Amino acid sequence: MATYKELKAKAEDLMRQAEAARKAETAAVIAEIREKMCDYGITVGDLGGSAKIAKTRKIVTEKYRNPAGGETWSGRGRMPKWLVALESAGRKREEFLAR
Repeated sequence: MATYKELKAKAEDLMRQAEAARKAETAAVIAEIREKMCDYGITVGDLGGSAKIAKTRKIVTEKYRNPAGGETWSGRGRMPKWLVALESAGRKREEFLAR
């Protein structure tokens, strides 16, 4: 009969082998799933998941540029401190439009 240490070592070895097999098979499985989704017109939303997972983020270009420091802002989200300071000093936002 095997000892506890021998059985534990065998179990750990089997877990390493299982993980290596999973990693080796993952790419093929993903390719097969994508192919079937395309064939049947299935979306991530159809699977009950989030559609955001399947979408890639749109790259937002700069809209404003600080001529002094080179910082940029897309015009989305919170206004950067450099633009707040310049507007507080009486400058107009349009002066900093990136061209």
